[in-house]
Amino acid sequence: MDTKFKVNQKVVYPSQGVGVVTEIFEKKFKDEMNLYYKIYIEASDMIVMVPVAKAEELGIRQIVSKKEAEEALELLSDDFEPITSDWKLRYQMNLDLLKKGTVKDIATIVRCLYNRSKVKELPILERKLYDSAKKLLEDEISFALGKPNKEIEAAIHTKLEPPGAAPRVKHTIQLDDDEDDDLMDDVNEKSRDSDDDMDDDDSSSEDMDDSGDFDEDDDSF
Repeated sequence: MDTKFKVNQKVVYPSQGVGVVTEIFEKKFKDEMNLYYKIYIEASDMIVMVPVAKAEELGIRQIVSKKEAEEALELLSDDFEPITSDWKLRYQMNLDLLKKGTVKDIATIVRCLYNRSKVKELPILERKLYDSAKKLLEDEISFALGKPNKEIEAAIHTKLEPPGAAPRVKHTIQLDDDEDDDLMDDVNEKSRDSDDDMDDDDSSSEDMDDSGDFDEDDDSF
């Protein structure tokens, strides 16, 4: 069985987290036999079934090297372009980066939203995106460097806010009015759409399994 990933290999699923391939199996779908990865996502204690043919399209990749992990950590303290005050534009830009899913893309999201939060409290959706990206970054760098999550969490914080350093955010791009103050019904509408993007992004019935359910034989569910 020739597949890019092997059983027991650790992988990154950008919108879900770091996981391990627990099984590669065939399953019938629409009268055709398809090859699937069964991936256990530790952070959410969840199992996902992903068609082998769609894994690359969904951004599933192997854990980065030690060098790449260290470069991602360094990126957190780099200078960056001014941040737009339009939260919806900012959110979509960062969501697109999350879908691309490289470790540097994820570090860029964390850096952007952390520094924006120092200017003004993040809207609910951006806070959720920040927490997801930060957790994913911690997990992957922890695996890549072979260090405990707590140690990596502290390292990320130090890179974002070096002791005694002046804030790096000098200004933001100001629009006519700050979109952070939009009505909550707009936020709720965006939340419904974005949850589909982040959690399902092409991972509907064909990407998870025929029904989208978890493995009914697994004791965790």
